[in-house]
Amino acid sequence: MKAVFAQPDNLALSHKKNALGTKAAIGLVALLLIGYFLIVAYPLFWMLMSSFKKTEEIYSSTWSLPHEWMFSNYAKAWEMGVSQYFLNSVIVSTVAVIITVLVSAFSAYGLSRFSFKGKYLILGLLSAGLMFSPQVSLIPLYKLVQNLGIHDTHWALILPYVAFRISMTVLLIRSFFLKIPKELEESAYLEGCSSLGIFFRIFVPLSKPIIWTTVLLTAYWTWNEFLFAIIFIDSNSMKTITSGLLAFRDALYTDWGVLMAGLVISALPLVLLFIFMQKHFVRGLAEGGVKG
Repeated sequence: MKAVFAQPDNLALSHKKNALGTKAAIGLVALLLIGYFLIVAYPLFWMLMSSFKKTEEIYSSTWSLPHEWMFSNYAKAWEMGVSQYFLNSVIVSTVAVIITVLVSAFSAYGLSRFSFKGKYLILGLLSAGLMFSPQVSLIPLYKLVQNLGIHDTHWALILPYVAFRISMTVLLIRSFFLKIPKELEESAYLEGCSSLGIFFRIFVPLSKPIIWTTVLLTAYWTWNEFLFAIIFIDSNSMKTITSGLLAFRDALYTDWGVLMAGLVISALPLVLLFIFMQKHFVRGLAEGGVKG
């Protein structure tokens, strides 16, 4: 009888140990995530606080809050050229995102729903495109931009940006399209819907998470790209915000408060974009990377 009554006690003790181990593991993971968050967030917080300080205060009171909040730093930064750089970045990023997403969505639809010769060759080339760094093709691209006569224009950045993002966005969207049931497509065909109508009425509405994900990833890359921006653009009036802030720093000499304000302005659009689209972004990555 003792052995019979002892067994439930042992099970309860085992469950209690497992529960404690699970809580300890969750606590450890939480501490690691909090530590990672602080490592990432603190430089951004320091940049934000420094943007409200004078240059002397940045050096003398590096770790403190501003004694006098210099909101004028933002107005000065905007007037000294950030407004033009910001506008150029908006134009380049917006056009590049629209072209990339449209071309990728149509390409992914064809590669996921139609069979034709060379289909797997195209998929292989797209996969190979992910392995090439943009820096490798810098010299040929520079010559091509010169020959096309688009050097020092927005198109000198837009076309390379689209070319280097197509591979990843096509594969991401195609992975999502493969999960859409074929029964929906067949029913639409029976109702007399064309392939283009199926694309716009079924695939696009059902694929909003992955489409918004590709929008965010493409916008992030094009907005922050630096190498092409300093090589393919010469005139100050055409510079994007990443390359423009480099010249902005030289023009300001030691006015680091205003420069920090310019950096905050450059980072703000992507931060807001991610905040408003994070639900679609997480869902799109989770569902778009399951099937290949």
